[in-house]
Amino acid sequence: MAKRDYYEVLGVSKGASEDEIKKAYRKIAIKYHPDRNPGDKQAEDKFKEAAEAYDVLHDPQKRQTYDQFGFDGLSGGAGGFGGGFSGGFSMDDIFSMFGDVFGGRGGFGGFGGGGRRQPGKYRGADLRLKVRLNLQEIATGVTKKFKVRKDVACEHCHGTGAEGGSGSETCPNCHGSGVEIRTQQSIFGMMQTQTTCHVCGGEGTIIKNKCHHCHGEGIVKGEEVVEINIPAGVAEGMVVNVPGKGNAGKHNGITGDIQVFIEEEPNDTFVRDGNNLLYNLLLDFPTATLGGTVDIPTIEGSTVKIKIEPGTQPGKTLRLRDKGLMPVQGYGNEKGDLIVNISVYVPKTLSKEEKQAIEQFKDSDNFKGDSSTKQSIFQKFRNYFN
Repeated sequence: MAKRDYYEVLGVSKGASEDEIKKAYRKIAIKYHPDRNPGDKQAEDKFKEAAEAYDVLHDPQKRQTYDQFGFDGLSGGAGGFGGGFSGGFSMDDIFSMFGDVFGGRGGFGGFGGGGRRQPGKYRGADLRLKVRLNLQEIATGVTKKFKVRKDVACEHCHGTGAEGGSGSETCPNCHGSGVEIRTQQSIFGMMQTQTTCHVCGGEGTIIKNKCHHCHGEGIVKGEEVVEINIPAGVAEGMVVNVPGKGNAGKHNGITGDIQVFIEEEPNDTFVRDGNNLLYNLLLDFPTATLGGTVDIPTIEGSTVKIKIEPGTQPGKTLRLRDKGLMPVQGYGNEKGDLIVNISVYVPKTLSKEEKQAIEQFKDSDNFKGDSSTKQSIFQKFRNYFN
């Protein structure tokens, strides 16, 4: 099944506010909720599709990544959904992550005489890293390794938080629902509120015999070497999201993500302009006058020969197609170009013989430039300020 644009899935514009996105998701999720559509596979797929879209668009960093790079920029799956609505996260995962959108833990209470309630799962916090790339790494893409200190699953209890495989018990306060429901009188009549259970933290279970290594948390501090693939074409300020490599969630919960912030090193040879590369070619006066061939460096480390026409003027540009940067994983524009800006070097000092040779041409009208040349230079001057 082909992916649909996330904004299209939720029926919102690209400039939609966080509140608009939340309301749109809630409306769709209620419509296709499993409690209202028992046994309807199509409704379940639409429910998961909406959850996938909301997972990306309600998170500022993921949304920025999606807006810039599209689906490919989300590194193999939108926030951990595994790249498909029908696979990846289970219903429990969706309810645990977005239950607050529904005003509870995923159930809808009044639908059909009382919807089911899903106990929650802890989600590990996201990590943020910065990576500084040179232009050659950006041109080809690169794999970086980081030694990351983070929360990892406790090896002693295998992340359960229970000592000796003793397991967990149903929370006596919420009876496994993960929520507390309170009814109280108000000026509008009897009001019912639903909050996360203060005893089990919304999990629906409690651990009596806690692991003495992690004190019942199921996580400890540890280190992991994380390998991160940076796609070609990224730019300063972009964020690459790496799902499932962040902090481990308590009690074998959901692992967080790593958000990699891109920094770009200045380059001594090229100036970047989007996917294009700008190169300033400094010609000597004889070559600019008589013409010839020169070698132009490329970002790959090779050179290409270009022809210089006789009488080439300073400020002229030459465009070498497809010699710039790749778009990020094919998303957006085509591959950029290498744009060569021509400058002409005028020597500051001359020998006596050189000066005499130049003076022979001083009064020649051919060395003074005609009106069309002057007009062309003036137009370039105007364009610079516009």
